[in-house]
Amino acid sequence: MAQQATHPTVQAVTDRIAARSHATRSAYLQRLRNAASDAPARAEMGCSNLAHGFAGITGPDKATVKELALPNVAIVSAYNDMLSAHKPYAEFPAWIKDATRRARGVAQFAGGVPAMCDGITQGRTGMELSLFSRDVIAMSTAVALSHEMFDSALLLGVCDKIVPGLLIGALTFGHLPTLLVPAGPMASGLPNSEKSRVRQLFAEGKATRDDLLEAESASYHSPGTCTFYGTANSNQLVVEAMGLHLPGSSFVPPGTPLRKALTEHAARRAVELSRGEQRLPVGELVDERTIVNGVVSLLATGGSTNHTMHLVAIAAAAGIELTWDDFSELSSVIPLLSRVYPNGTADINHFAAAGGVQTLVGQLLDAGLLHRDVQTVAGPGLDRYRQLPFLDGEDLVWQDGPGHSLDTEVLRGVSEPFSQDGGLQVLDGNLGRSVIKVSAVRPEHRSVTAAARVFDDQEEFSTAFRAGELDRDVVVVVRNQGPQANGMPELHSLTPGLGVLQDRGHQVALVTDGRMSGASGKVPAAIQVTPEASAGGELALVHDGDVIRLDVATGTLEVLVPAHELTARTPAPAASPAQFGTGRELFAAFRSAVGGAERGASVFAPRTDADQDVFA
Repeated sequence: MAQQATHPTVQAVTDRIAARSHATRSAYLQRLRNAASDAPARAEMGCSNLAHGFAGITGPDKATVKELALPNVAIVSAYNDMLSAHKPYAEFPAWIKDATRRARGVAQFAGGVPAMCDGITQGRTGMELSLFSRDVIAMSTAVALSHEMFDSALLLGVCDKIVPGLLIGALTFGHLPTLLVPAGPMASGLPNSEKSRVRQLFAEGKATRDDLLEAESASYHSPGTCTFYGTANSNQLVVEAMGLHLPGSSFVPPGTPLRKALTEHAARRAVELSRGEQRLPVGELVDERTIVNGVVSLLATGGSTNHTMHLVAIAAAAGIELTWDDFSELSSVIPLLSRVYPNGTADINHFAAAGGVQTLVGQLLDAGLLHRDVQTVAGPGLDRYRQLPFLDGEDLVWQDGPGHSLDTEVLRGVSEPFSQDGGLQVLDGNLGRSVIKVSAVRPEHRSVTAAARVFDDQEEFSTAFRAGELDRDVVVVVRNQGPQANGMPELHSLTPGLGVLQDRGHQVALVTDGRMSGASGKVPAAIQVTPEASAGGELALVHDGDVIRLDVATGTLEVLVPAHELTARTPAPAASPAQFGTGRELFAAFRSAVGGAERGASVFAPRTDADQDVFA
């Protein structure tokens, strides 16, 4: 069977990214090559430096590091025992060290990175640190690798900002071969649809706190990643489609023999990829085609809107300039092939059982919607990612996965998609640019025109909702929630109330310079509006009662106020969120330096005037 040519739009977007990135990518690759050498960097160290590097090692590993003959693998881990997704990592370093020894290498635990949970900090002041934690993790990864003791790296992380942060940090050491090592999802618990139902009842005062806690505890109940398709599971799917995980490893549960075998094989690959003809620096693996494959897989599954910032920041770390317009153009030709909560009723375990990443990748490859000829940690070519891992006795083997879905309510082929276009879209208009996730929004709710009600935080909205002030068609505007204002916390406390209003038959939408992440649901939400209100964005000019139109079909977001009247208005004063408490005082420099959402909301990208000078 002849290979399908790459879809012309996918190729055109990729070519445009490459042309736009030529100077920055070339400079990045030159830095990468300057940092590489045939011998380990530790071979050039002074004796005192090197002695410090292996002083803490006991047993035969010390001689291995000292003699410089065999590869040394860095372990950088987001382990902690409070977060369910990261608790399984407690066992991984010992497995990795044993496996590297058997592969004629050695591994050292190079460093830990922070891992915070947006589920725990939701609605709390700690959430104002969450987005910034990505760049802290990137810097922590760089600190771990800066000792230059290593020939390759294994990155252990799962959730939200953690995987992007690890990868951004690793790309600054792009001359090192690097694999990401997942931990796997928890078993399915209370169905997500039931959890959502109880949340809405609680918002209406029809369920008690005990009822709500019982439902939440039945949903989030054991070690492993939460099973809805939020940012954590979007991370796993996207990086596997980018060839940075071993094939089929993303959704293997923790605490299983297969999970251990995959972790050990990742350690062996880290040894193999560090030397000789197989050597594969991560900065060369992650190229324009790899980035586009990540975007395509995100769109085809209706994944987390956080990746409209994270993938931009990851690409920038590799010298690649990715824009929201690239997302939007790709979305126009990428079909929606999965429905996993909040886009449907199934969870990520159901998705994996229906064929998972392997069926998804196979379908997209056969339609020419992914770049096939890319480098991966499993070897050349993305076709390897059609295969699933199995244990044959004690041997880890891969076999072809299902070429078609085993449950078309959860996963479909390109010939019968849930929708002909992807789950994310960019909106433009006189309020700025924003992102909307439409994969869970019914067609009848994708165009809303209603009077605005303006708030400066979630609590103001909750107070008005409880008072019955919003029981009508309404566009809820929540401003001063961008990265410069307060670190861009997620605003999921709005979701139950907005859902109640929509269920009462009202036309409801949300417009905000904050974010809603991977749990964005059935209510249309224009999020990450840029420029943000605190940076001179037009949201600061909106008044209560102004009519706002949000229209997915036309890609517009606008306030229906004459231009001369809008420009004559005095901007509402920027909110002054508390700058102290829960560690927020330590992040003042981040708030003053961070770029806008469309540039990745990163402290590493230089800010332009009002951060409006997005990549041309």
